[in-house]
Amino acid sequence: MSDRRLLFVHAHPDDESSQSAGTLSRYVAEGAQVTLVTCTLGEMGEILVPDWAHYSPAELGQHRISELAEALGIMGIEDHVWLGGPGRYHDSGMDRDEKGNACPMTERPDGAFWDADLLEASNHLVEVLRDRRPQVVVTYDPFGNYGHPDHVQAHRVAMYATALAAAPTHRPDLGEPWQVQRVLWLTHNTRLWEQAAATAREQGVTLFGEEPDDERSFGPDPSQIVAVVPYGQYLEQAHAALFAHRSQVDPQHDFWRFFDIMRRLEGSGEAYLYAGGLPFPESDHPAEDLFAGL
Repeated sequence: MSDRRLLFVHAHPDDESSQSAGTLSRYVAEGAQVTLVTCTLGEMGEILVPDWAHYSPAELGQHRISELAEALGIMGIEDHVWLGGPGRYHDSGMDRDEKGNACPMTERPDGAFWDADLLEASNHLVEVLRDRRPQVVVTYDPFGNYGHPDHVQAHRVAMYATALAAAPTHRPDLGEPWQVQRVLWLTHNTRLWEQAAATAREQGVTLFGEEPDDERSFGPDPSQIVAVVPYGQYLEQAHAALFAHRSQVDPQHDFWRFFDIMRRLEGSGEAYLYAGGLPFPESDHPAEDLFAGL
């Protein structure tokens, strides 16, 4: 077993490549044990390829398994787990409220992850945590980064499972107790997103249907960001992993054009918030290593 072990919990295929591909690629290359847990098959994703527009949710889910496999191969990830097994939890889909904010759909598919029993879903992850024994666990913030119900549920499952995995009296049949040393939440690299947004506007890229003078927050107060893992030499690898998800990612779409601008800025990297366990060593700058101080 590697002396550095890292586990990510993501909601759908493509989330790992859009939000953490640089980090995942780096730690695989450095020899760390990297485990990716994906909670759903992404059956309710928006299909961007006309030739695949006829896919049913079930067919799209099966197709996205192959897209994820391609992305994992690009990043070098060999340890991938579907929470509870492939298709145990169905993509819940997402709606928008009157203000345009992400929210759960009123009518959801059978087995929707949003409706999952929290203890049952968490126990699936407890078993993985006790087996892989990661020092660092990463998932979304309590808002799921932007409100998607499956991201919110992934956050809940990851946080509950991390606590349960350490309790000796909880489900000893799921393995020996394991105390995760540090829990982190993915977030936007605020200053870089702001800089990229300004550059994108100059290039005529429209973001989120905004007006040109629309001022909005692109992430948390930068002082709250405790770590930024630079893309560095893994930038092109991260791009290739993202574009492996062809049903979901169109490189010509304004958002992904913005995303490309953001990733290519000097100093760009994937940002993290501290959520629990051992803090990072004190510093005037965010750490560049998720294992720093462990």
